[in-house]
Amino acid sequence: MRAVLGNFMKDEEGQGLVEYALIIALVAIGLMAILVLFRNSIGNVFNESKNRLNNAPQGSY
Repeated sequence: MRAVLGNFMKDEEGQGLVEYALIIALVAIGLMAILVLFRNSIGNVFNESKNRLNNAPQGSY
């Protein structure tokens, strides 16, 4: 039983997957923080684009 437990504790096969999951989680948290900080600026860009498209001349050139 001790040998099985010892082998289980030394096994590092899933280590890479856990590291990648942690990196993805940190990137996602960083992106959410950036979006929260710049939400008004991003909203202004989309509103300005919408206004310019609505006020664009009609018809073909």
